Amino acid sequence: MLHIPKAEHATRGSMMKVYEHNDPDSLRPRTHPWTDGESNPAHKYYDFRARPELIRSSIEDLQEWGTYPATETFYRLLEWLNGSQSALESNDCAFSGATANISTEFSKHLQCSGRLMMLYRDLSLNTSPEQIRWLINATAHAVREIDPAFEWGAVGATITSVRFSTLPGPPERQRGQQLMLSFWAWGEDEPEVMTNLDRTFRNMTAVLQEVSHKVRQTSSDTTPDD
Repeated sequence: MLHIPKAEHATRGSMMKVYEHNDPDSLRPRTHPWTDGESNPAHKYYDFRARPELIRSSIEDLQEWGTYPATETFYRLLEWLNGSQSALESNDCAFSGATANISTEFSKHLQCSGRLMMLYRDLSLNTSPEQIRWLINATAHAVREIDPAFEWGAVGATITSVRFSTLPGPPERQRGQQLMLSFWAWGEDEPEVMTNLDRTFRNMTAVLQEVSHKVRQTSSDTTPDD
């Protein structure tokens, strides 16, 4: 897995790019379920498993981009991720629209970026370092293998610390981690950026479906095999 300190240091390659992404926010402990967003109190935690209808109405960052297919693809990703066929669930997401490209490694004029945080639906698995290590490695491997001709999208993998407040026991038994997938797409203009973002989201969907399938094939008390 490649190691870069920031997304703008990404280098081009002949595959869908995947990075071990160092995000300063990953050092800040989080809680699941969380309540208000620290950066914006208007942001709330929604249990999309219990209320999937909120996926299309509660994600503020995507509202103004609703005319692009990428937005619908992301909604469908969240609906699947939090639906009955998934062994995972989402915890948070964010998106910043098309802005000036600050990378010297990519020739496109614009870029967009965002994140999707997820965890094992069986919360106890998120307290196992072996299970978390398997999750990030399996996800990175699947990203490397998918869509080898695609140059203008990238995914970064980060592990963040979480306290799972609904797990029984003392606080030390509630400490765990989750997987944050950061994503980027590039283009000469806004439509091209969003087209490449749609392709990135489709790839992420296929990757997470593959990883989830492997998790569901394995009992909860063992580490899934590659």
